[in-house]
Amino acid sequence: MQRRHYDEDHLAFGDAVRTFITKEMQPDYLAWEAAGLAPRELFRAAGGNGFLGIQVPEQYGGGGTEDFRFNQILGEELMLAGVGGAGLGITLHNDICLPYFLRYCTDEQKQRWLPGIASGELITAVAMTEPGAGSDLAGIRTSAVADGPGADSDLIVNGSKTFITNGINADLVITAVRTGPERHKGLSLVIVERGMPGFERGRNLEKLGLHSQDTAELSFTDVRVPKANILGEIGSGFLGLVSNLPQERMSIAISGVAGARAALNWTINYVRERKAFGQSIGSLQNTRFVLAEIATEVDVAQAYIDQCVNALLVGDLSPEDAAKAKWWATELQGRAVDRCLQLHGGYGYMQEYPIARAYADARVTRIYGGATEIMKEIIGKSLKLG
Repeated sequence: MQRRHYDEDHLAFGDAVRTFITKEMQPDYLAWEAAGLAPRELFRAAGGNGFLGIQVPEQYGGGGTEDFRFNQILGEELMLAGVGGAGLGITLHNDICLPYFLRYCTDEQKQRWLPGIASGELITAVAMTEPGAGSDLAGIRTSAVADGPGADSDLIVNGSKTFITNGINADLVITAVRTGPERHKGLSLVIVERGMPGFERGRNLEKLGLHSQDTAELSFTDVRVPKANILGEIGSGFLGLVSNLPQERMSIAISGVAGARAALNWTINYVRERKAFGQSIGSLQNTRFVLAEIATEVDVAQAYIDQCVNALLVGDLSPEDAAKAKWWATELQGRAVDRCLQLHGGYGYMQEYPIARAYADARVTRIYGGATEIMKEIIGKSLKLG
């Protein structure tokens, strides 16, 4: 079925993204996977080509459009090209971190940060998860205590975060801190910058997949954060975090469906060429049935994802619908990649084949951004069952 989700501008943007990936990412991608880190130069190259800060106003050097479909295309093409590990750092920068800066920055903060975010000179991360607080945001314990009685006092931050995407590369870390005892109203957001005394990065965590995307532990020991780096109002952090979750989950869902489609494409090409018992694997009935099922599931899921993106464009995407998209798309990704790997036989277990890397990469998508179980709980509560 033909998708009518994009216009000519979107399709031209997609062409440019594919050219960028071919020239700037695919030649070095396996080296980045081995190193466990994509270079900072990748962000500068993406910014120079107009692929960062798509929603940043033109006066700050950004794309000046609120159309999230451009973000969608970028996320899809990164997955279809098999460079999702390094690509995750880019989509997090655009889809998940940027909205905080656009929504809550003062004019002075926008002048200070948005140009670098759009150019790739300033890489962003968001630090919510702690060793003892994951899906339960209200359980955050990293503290920020005012250094004096006045409203202009600095904040002194102490605590630790873990599983932070872009944690090694990041220059600006949106950090959720506890500024009061209230479970929800006691949370605030501050920007911790590279080089602040007491801000340390731990090891680049060794993960099952997504190797070229840096994931770090962060620690804060008496980090002095000036009032000028407080994002929004003190006590509004929980609302800020929750309000951005639907778009964050849509970003993950977009990549999930695209990851399933990528696995399907690779496998179709593989089974057409691979011979067994004197015939192509693709000619076997089991192969046709498996790929027919995956192709159908991907197309059906894609239609729902596109519908959700359209709702997001007009501010009408509910948390429940975003949760449906996130859990369904990522579970589909896991099923599709697993079944497609099976059709590759022993070669599917070899890291030189993208299906093997995709298998490892896909597992975490059912966990980050809110685990599948949390998504079902959000949906279940909306049904008002009792």
